[in-house]
Amino acid sequence: MASSTKAVTKSHAKSPWVAALLSLIIPGLGQVWRGEVRRGIAVFLTFASALITTLWYGVPSWYLAPIALWVWNIWDAIQLPKGAPIIIASLIWLVMAYGIGWQVTQINMTALFSNPERAASILRPMLNPDFIATRENVSEYWVPVQVPCSLQPPKAEKSFDGVHIVATPDCANINEAILVMAEGLRPNFPTEISWITSTGGVLMLGENHSKVMIISTDEEGRLSFIVQVPSSAQLVPDPSIFLMNKIGVTQRETLGGITISNNGKYIIQGIFETLALALLATIFGAIFAFPLSFLAARNLMSSNPFSMIVYTIVRTFMNIFRSIEALIMAIIFVVIVGLGPFPGMLALTVHTIAALGKLYSEVIEGIDPGPIEAVHATGATWMQVVRYAVIPQIVPPFTALTIYRWDINVRSSTIIGFVGGGGIGFYLWQWILLGDYRAVSAAFIAIAIVIIIMDFFSAKLRAQIM
Repeated sequence: MASSTKAVTKSHAKSPWVAALLSLIIPGLGQVWRGEVRRGIAVFLTFASALITTLWYGVPSWYLAPIALWVWNIWDAIQLPKGAPIIIASLIWLVMAYGIGWQVTQINMTALFSNPERAASILRPMLNPDFIATRENVSEYWVPVQVPCSLQPPKAEKSFDGVHIVATPDCANINEAILVMAEGLRPNFPTEISWITSTGGVLMLGENHSKVMIISTDEEGRLSFIVQVPSSAQLVPDPSIFLMNKIGVTQRETLGGITISNNGKYIIQGIFETLALALLATIFGAIFAFPLSFLAARNLMSSNPFSMIVYTIVRTFMNIFRSIEALIMAIIFVVIVGLGPFPGMLALTVHTIAALGKLYSEVIEGIDPGPIEAVHATGATWMQVVRYAVIPQIVPPFTALTIYRWDINVRSSTIIGFVGGGGIGFYLWQWILLGDYRAVSAAFIAIAIVIIIMDFFSAKLRAQIM
């Protein structure tokens, strides 16, 4: 002990000015020279990260941060063994990281309040979620219109059991006017006029295309009006592609009572798809992760070089697939198999295998080694050790982890739908694109209710298992 203390004292007795000179040349070198190797490495890494960050950002004023850390590093080398206050270096680095991070992310708090009318146009309809609607008898009619015009556009005329609609001309370009005449409708009745794009999107035509256009029929059920082709009627980058749009004519008769709206039905369908997608991904993921977890547990695979190679390979693949977000995998699977819940399920399954395999293996590594040693002592094979010494200890935590992963998959599946992976997220993304914020609000509420219910029951189940 005395010799160790003497060696430390001798290293700290080295000239502080030599240490300062060394730290002036390379930050942290003076600390290493005076025997504080770990401190010197930490100082160098702190300075290097600050220097690289400021050079990458390229704003000269931020170069003061690495300069300040350089000065602090020299001061620290002189003050050893006590050293300079670490809090000063920490604050310099944090101020640099926070300041550059603030500017890189372009945070602009005033943007939240700079356009209150736009915010109100989004938030106001969200206060009236579209899930339940008044029961109605809806009569929908339409007439086809080509946008833009080809050399021989199809006739813009359509008949529906006594209702006849004609548009003139038969085709039009963006912002051009079209005269529409209809007969055979319910007389003296308010009628909604809308534009239906080639993809099925509904665009409003009233007051600068921001409100629903409503016109009443005359005493004989006839209607005539002029509409302007919306600028968003052509949704393809090539303006020479001829698309068949529609001008919709809708009459709604209130019947009384309430029912689930059309969007509400889509929400229910999307929620069921989301739950089924998450459930199947969790089941398949757990089935494949279970055997792989034993191969990824060090305490079971360290008996010989071959098993260690298998352990390293399995663990590496788990880390790779776990590090790739399921959303990215969903994009790849959508390209391979097309849109729908199936690619979303595949993406979640792959990610679940890697994530659960890692968690399962850590549970196996943390079990009581006593039963394993006892079974080993009887001359049991590797499979017998797993069967009689490992599995009885891991069933409860494995079950709890699987239930928890289902919770995660339900949340993830809502996001996967944004890239075409099915579920409620797919409908939510469509409503956001169409600006139907009443449906967006209803979807938010439905997702929140499902997640809350899932959290409650899964927490109760995990508590009973553990």
